[in-house]
Amino acid sequence: MRRAYYAEVAGRYWKRPATEAEVDAGLRDDPADGLVPPTGQFVVGRLDGVPLSCGGIRVLDPVTAELTRVYVDPRARGTGGGAALLAALEDEARALGAERVRLDTRSDLVEARALYARNGYAEIPAYNSGPYAEHWFEKHLA
Repeated sequence: MRRAYYAEVAGRYWKRPATEAEVDAGLRDDPADGLVPPTGQFVVGRLDGVPLSCGGIRVLDPVTAELTRVYVDPRARGTGGGAALLAALEDEARALGAERVRLDTRSDLVEARALYARNGYAEIPAYNSGPYAEHWFEKHLA
């Protein structure tokens, strides 16, 4: 799932398909080390038993968790899988003690931005200076 995620976001950024070597390099440069308890979690969503979505949550501070590597395969878009994935990631954030969830994303990832807005995330001022961050969102957890 992480390969599919990286291939899509890199391909969109470069406006061409990412090569296997580029995907390999991207995964090496962006390890998922922190996406395991007690600092985070990684979730894989399935549709009819087939893995078609994923996302990570990591602790930023005692009350804030961050969504990262959120991906819904094009075959699963429009099925409600994205909302279910966000709900599962928010549950994981609560289990890690978070009261709010933040994320950053790029302008070209329009489906992601729409998904976040539909699910209660509001745009906020920048909270980080990531090289690809162009939009920042936050949601307070109940």
